[in-house]
Amino acid sequence: MLAGGVMAGVFGSLLGLGGGILIVPLLTIGFGLPLREAVGVSLICVIVTSGAAAGVYLERHVANLRLGMTLELFTAIGALIGGLVAFLLSEQILAALFSVMLVYVAVSMIRGRDPEVDDDAAATEPPAVQPFGLTLDGPGYAVHGLGRGAIGSIGAGVVSALLGIGGGLIKVPVMHLVMGVPLRVATATSNLMIGITATASAIIYLLRGGIDPFVAGPTAIGVFLGATLGSRTAHRIDLRVLRILFVAVLSWTAFEMIRRALTTAA
Repeated sequence: MLAGGVMAGVFGSLLGLGGGILIVPLLTIGFGLPLREAVGVSLICVIVTSGAAAGVYLERHVANLRLGMTLELFTAIGALIGGLVAFLLSEQILAALFSVMLVYVAVSMIRGRDPEVDDDAAATEPPAVQPFGLTLDGPGYAVHGLGRGAIGSIGAGVVSALLGIGGGLIKVPVMHLVMGVPLRVATATSNLMIGITATASAIIYLLRGGIDPFVAGPTAIGVFLGATLGSRTAHRIDLRVLRILFVAVLSWTAFEMIRRALTTAA
């Protein structure tokens, strides 16, 4: 669990996913933990990943703090809703939802392109003002589609609570493909948000006895170590490599979760 946590933490911090995308299959497929309990442990690991990586990204001025906190208002609402609904669904349905979501996001990321970043324009043009008087643009890129981003963030919160992934799988594509945020900035900003999202859901799981501390302890320690390492090396990785890693991890996890859903059904 410790070793698996380290790997999940590295990937989670690099891709803005929080590590939950690997933690849930690791615990269910590798250790035979019930899916719902694995989701609860994964939420704890997502909080740890966010705590380890967020400070590094802020210090290096990669993350868009104002954008992240604006979208997180909507994501937290979705996380509370998802946490209440999660205990009403069967494990087979949860596994199927996990698989469908992974396939969709992987396809979206393959088809997407990173927006052009114009540093000269950023230095001469004033930042655009979004609805409610918010200025969300970053250096060299303009943020648009705040309304669609808010809707996507609510969905990310629901998915986070249901599947224990912190919502990064939805947040990164929403910011990158819908709102025009460069992929590196989107992954860094997602790392800021996922801890708050996971906390809103984890409270519900904790109150309902859905978190095993003997599993959460070693896994979370490994995730912390991996997230610290990943966040400090992210700036050295090419964006194209980052996108390939993202899609590869999504595809492998989708295959494993589909197989689990079919096995459970049988």
